[in-house]
Amino acid sequence: MSEYKHDSHRPQGPRAGRGPMGGGPMGGHPGMPAEKAKDFKGTLKRLLSYLKPSKYQLIAVFVMAILSTVFSILAPKIMGNATTKLFEGVMARMNGVDGAAIDFAYIANIIVILIGLYVFSSIFGYVQQYIMAGVAQKTVYDMRRDVNDKLSLLPLKYFDARTHGETLSRITNDVDNIGNTMQQSLTQLITSLVTIVGVIVMMLTISPLLTLICIVTLPLSAVVTARIAKRSQGYFVGQQRTLGELNGHVEEMYSGHKIIKAFGHEDRSVKQFNEINERLYDSGWRAQFVSGVMMPLMSFIGNISYVLICVVGGILVTGQRIAIGDVQAFIQYARQFSMPITQAANIANIIQSTVASAERVFELMDEVEEERDADNVMEHGKPQGAVQFEHVQFGYKEDELLMDDLNIDVLPGQMVAIVGPTGAGKTTLVNLLMRFYEINGGRIAIDGIDIRHMERGKLRSLFGMVLQDTWLFNGTIRDNIAYGREEATEEEIVQAAAAAHADHFIRTLPEGYDTILNEEASNLSQGQKQLLTIARAVLADPSILILDEATSSVDTRTEVHIQAAMSKLMVGRTSFVIAHRLSTIRNADLILVMNKGNVIEKGTHEELLEKGGFYADLYNSQFRHSVTEEAI
Repeated sequence: MSEYKHDSHRPQGPRAGRGPMGGGPMGGHPGMPAEKAKDFKGTLKRLLSYLKPSKYQLIAVFVMAILSTVFSILAPKIMGNATTKLFEGVMARMNGVDGAAIDFAYIANIIVILIGLYVFSSIFGYVQQYIMAGVAQKTVYDMRRDVNDKLSLLPLKYFDARTHGETLSRITNDVDNIGNTMQQSLTQLITSLVTIVGVIVMMLTISPLLTLICIVTLPLSAVVTARIAKRSQGYFVGQQRTLGELNGHVEEMYSGHKIIKAFGHEDRSVKQFNEINERLYDSGWRAQFVSGVMMPLMSFIGNISYVLICVVGGILVTGQRIAIGDVQAFIQYARQFSMPITQAANIANIIQSTVASAERVFELMDEVEEERDADNVMEHGKPQGAVQFEHVQFGYKEDELLMDDLNIDVLPGQMVAIVGPTGAGKTTLVNLLMRFYEINGGRIAIDGIDIRHMERGKLRSLFGMVLQDTWLFNGTIRDNIAYGREEATEEEIVQAAAAAHADHFIRTLPEGYDTILNEEASNLSQGQKQLLTIARAVLADPSILILDEATSSVDTRTEVHIQAAMSKLMVGRTSFVIAHRLSTIRNADLILVMNKGNVIEKGTHEELLEKGGFYADLYNSQFRHSVTEEAI
């Protein structure tokens, strides 16, 4: 289906009313302060719930991390024994001890053991990363699936109130950010925690005093980490929000590139981009600077601990309370001890960004869905096409009704034309008929069945739509036509194209029906695109047709052919025709004249002209306009 034209009564959200020359997609102020996560703990808990199905794989990852870390942690202690043996041999020879020598065989054995330890540590580390890659990708897969399922349940008003770029940013950038964190940072966090515990145990076996000196610096590290993480959270949230705003702006500018060029608004567009980009730079710079300060501060605190260990360790070696190799091993453990703490601190910052992304994704997933189908769904037999609007009330805002007590009775097979000025509610009427919006009061029925008692899918399958704004996807012309009925045969597709007078121009293309349309279908003219959408509607063979200025983008000769094809197509079918050129709907069985959301006149073309009312004024004004153009 095509995208819908915006009604002037619709809520003016970030997307509504903003064309290529409009304001920013988000409408925010450049000086707007960054918001903090509304519910950090709740969002983190909800994010972790996605890992529950992979709990056994996570246990395996945890076991692999323990084994990899244990083999890595044992190495410094064993290496210290080699250093002690080497030191003892050297000192014995310096002191002139008879037969003193360095035990190279013992040292060689230790080297072999160390090689084995590091090999096993690497193998377990590889297995850990392999399993975690599967867990991370499965989690992101589930999240993308849930987001995609949610999008199909959101009402049309959600998309009316937001830019495409903002929604796409949540689906792509934010979900990718979550995936990268799970893939890289989660395994690093597990390894860091295991390393911290293992190193503390090994340090205690060497010297409780030196261990106490090393641990004394922990509270200072914790304070620094907490302060920096708290401050960076707000900046990361602002960075992600502004990135979504920038994506929305770029998407709008790209899709409206020709219009921007035509109206000479390049400077305004660039200025707006620079304003958003400046805010993104500011929030991104602050977020990265604040989080980047953590590493040097942690290194400084670690170096203080390192100096104290060297001094006290030297004193203990002098007093022969510990061996020199133990001091060397302890210094290595102290380095290993500070490294995972620093990594954990950096991961804390990454988690801030990840939670900010997750919060934006969950905000989308928590949006109010369109009302579910009623439990007492009624089966619709062979559709006849009778449509009734009974005392219908509707407004885009609850306190502002656009339609009040709207009553329309359409008989099966009638051609109903809907006319009126811009913003009168013509397209809104169609949206209500297809349940893209829910009415505030009254009843809409098809063949006597309230549409709220019908499944949305089956309800919408009754309609075939051709709108002024064409929608074609990236694929072959054949696939685009067959979108109306996927099981259609090649012969039926060609017949539908011929009925819409599209077969001739399709066959003139180098690849014919196999011609690939690009994303915007810009390799076809606007008229050709419209012909394809008409062919799609012909192929769908619907019970009710909706034509929203369907021939507005084709030349006069093609319009004559299409009108003839449409006349054949509309035989025996109820048809709703939204028209601005009143000359195209003279033969309508019923003309509804709308203004400010209500039907103010109805009847045939001749009846309405005889009344000399609103419709007659519209018709005559178009006639006078045409005469004036011909005179010019």
